[in-house]
Amino acid sequence: MKIEKSPGGVMMPRRSFLMGSAAVAGATLAAPGIGRAQGKELYVNSWGGPWLEAATANLFDPFTRETGIQIKTVSPVSFAKLAAQVRSGVYEFDVTTLGGGDIVRANQAGLLEDLDPTYEGGVFENGMGSHAFATVLAWRSDVYGEDKPQSWADFWDVDRFPGNRSLQRYPARIIPLALLADGVAKEDLYPLDIDRAFAKLDEIKDHITVWWTAGAQSEQLLRDGEVDMIGIWHGSYYRAEDSEAPVEMTWNQAEIERSYWVVAKDTPNMEAAKMFVDFATSAEPLAGFVEQANYGALNPAATALVPDTAQPRMPTSPANYPLAFEQDMKNWGADPEEVSMRFEEWLSY
Repeated sequence: MKIEKSPGGVMMPRRSFLMGSAAVAGATLAAPGIGRAQGKELYVNSWGGPWLEAATANLFDPFTRETGIQIKTVSPVSFAKLAAQVRSGVYEFDVTTLGGGDIVRANQAGLLEDLDPTYEGGVFENGMGSHAFATVLAWRSDVYGEDKPQSWADFWDVDRFPGNRSLQRYPARIIPLALLADGVAKEDLYPLDIDRAFAKLDEIKDHITVWWTAGAQSEQLLRDGEVDMIGIWHGSYYRAEDSEAPVEMTWNQAEIERSYWVVAKDTPNMEAAKMFVDFATSAEPLAGFVEQANYGALNPAATALVPDTAQPRMPTSPANYPLAFEQDMKNWGADPEEVSMRFEEWLSY
């Protein structure tokens, strides 16, 4: 679905937070096997670093001021913890964020509560659309001069562009990149040809010196010159750039993924959790969050509030979006869980 700026900035009405918070604050809910106060605290599974800074300033603290409900964070974001707590009834957190691949898996496993949309068309697989981020191709400008890599085919071209490389250890994101490197057009990616993608990955495997697993790790690898070329989240890239490291990137063939707020199934803080999701995806809080963190808002009313000066770093901006492509998890072409297991086996040999 194409992301466009709403000309009128219109959004669907959301629930009254003040009325809801009074009900939540007066309730005492019991969570099996966990000794934490209920009602006036909400536990959010969160990322750290700049994500947490932006979320605290624009989502967590304003929500607390409006409702009186304190936000407690639990890191890192973990699909495994979400599954374990729903199955055991012992809740470490009430709310988390998931990307497209994980949200399909979570919904299939019955791990998520139903949500009402904060804005029209915002719900996908029981997740409320928050923001978009992108995996982009970046490189060291002190290694590659005027002849710069501009596509995933260039990333795979180890003769023209020799050097150490890095990709994320996450097959849902790198399978499409392998197909682009093999000449598949963006509009023809889905459903994915998994066998073709693994054959293409075979070609680059020996040249991947690090399979990164955290955004801070990827930023450090690029910033410190431990790798020459990398597939990296665009926010991590800009932190490396802002540190004045000699780095460059391209939005060409950037892979856009949507991030969704979800509520854990049967969480004891249900009402507060759903209130928070409404708040976090409403126009003004979300606009502040994406501007500070360099994301792209999925709520058109939030996009309308983001200043033009912030647009160049956003994957959903009018200049960047046409160069990129979006994940299509509903037309993915395979079971992501099976592909994940195959990928881990592939890495081991």
